[in-house]
Amino acid sequence: MALRESEAIVLRTYPLREADLLVTLFTRAEGKVRGVARSAKKSKRRFGGALEPLTYVRAFYDVRERQELARLDACEVLESPLATEVSYARAVALAHVAELLDELLPDREANDAIFRLTLSVLHVMTGSEIWMPVTYFDLWLTRLVGFLPELTECIVCGRSLNGSRAFFHALADGLMCPEDKRLASSEISSESRALAAKMFRAPVESFAGMPWPKAQGADLRKFVIQALQRHIEKKLVTAGMLEKGGF
Repeated sequence: MALRESEAIVLRTYPLREADLLVTLFTRAEGKVRGVARSAKKSKRRFGGALEPLTYVRAFYDVRERQELARLDACEVLESPLATEVSYARAVALAHVAELLDELLPDREANDAIFRLTLSVLHVMTGSEIWMPVTYFDLWLTRLVGFLPELTECIVCGRSLNGSRAFFHALADGLMCPEDKRLASSEISSESRALAAKMFRAPVESFAGMPWPKAQGADLRKFVIQALQRHIEKKLVTAGMLEKGGF
């Protein structure tokens, strides 16, 4: 059987037996693919540093009928996150991108929009200033997987929230006006809602180089992470690491 070939982004690797690795790839052609890289710990010719998480590669693999795992034959590095210095903040941000993709993408379902989003965000996530690309990625990914609620009206009464305060709750599916908010709700500022609207109209590169402290868009990030966690029914480990990281 001929090997399949696709651009791919490495999401995770796990040890498997003495020299093998279990690899999760986000391929452009087929979506998320899990496969076994035989002797990956020993073969520098076939894999080298290509299996580091978030490495953009050209993958060669074999998918056999009635077998859940593919056989990963080789990977050619196209772009590596290790090409520039990896600070702790950037390492956590990269892990966050990988965790979200692994948790949210179904197996064997191509999604070119999310693939292009990921590459564009990785291109600007090059230094220690992580909050803009993290905010952009979280917001757009939530929209592309269909979990982002409407940001302009109350989910209870339907009232327009433009020019009004808005609130969200971990157990609610959208934003609420002041009259309909639940107990222990959090507020999302009008500035953050306007920021989301700007991000939906412009590529991530247009925000690069702008001062972006952690506080900017923090309520927006909390809102979309709560939406994602509600749908996958589990906590995202890296979301907690980002908020507690102190960077």
